Amino acid sequence: MEKIELSKVIHKKLLMVGSKATTKAAIISELAKILEEQNFISSAERFITDVYLREEEGETGIGQGVAIPHGKSAAVKETTVAIAVLDKEIEWETLDGEGVKVVIMFAVKDSDANTTHVLLLQQVAILLANNTFIEAVKNVESVDALYDLILEFQ
Repeated sequence: MEKIELSKVIHKKLLMVGSKATTKAAIISELAKILEEQNFISSAERFITDVYLREEEGETGIGQGVAIPHGKSAAVKETTVAIAVLDKEIEWETLDGEGVKVVIMFAVKDSDANTTHVLLLQQVAILLANNTFIEAVKNVESVDALYDLILEFQ
C-alpha cells in the first residue's frame, strides 16, 4: 500500500495552536471555517453536518487527549487535515473518558473515501501511536513548531 506523504495533505494554513474553543461544537466549527476560508471545502455548514453524521457512528476521541473527527463530504474539494491544539482540554466522547486537547479533523472528498482516506488515517494513526509525539503536540507553542513536529515524526 502506498504511503502518503503527510506534507502533501498537511498545510500550515490549516493548523491552529492555542485555540480558545471550549466545546466540541465550537472547535469543529472553527476548523470547518478555516477549511472553507482556505478553499478546501465549499461549505462549512454542509461539511459540519457530515462530520456529525460520522460522530454518530462511534467515538472519535481516541484517548490520550486526542480526537479525530472526520467528514466524508461532497463539500470537500481536496482531501486534507486541519489540526487544532487547544488551550484547555474540552469534553468529548473518548475511549478513555478523558478530555481532548488536540483535534485532528479529516476532510475527505467523496471520491477519495476508500483510498486516500484510509491511507491518511493510517499515517496519522502511526503518529498517534507514538507517545513522544502526542506529548510534544500537546505542548507546541506555534504553528511552525506543530508543522515541523509532524514532518519530523512522519
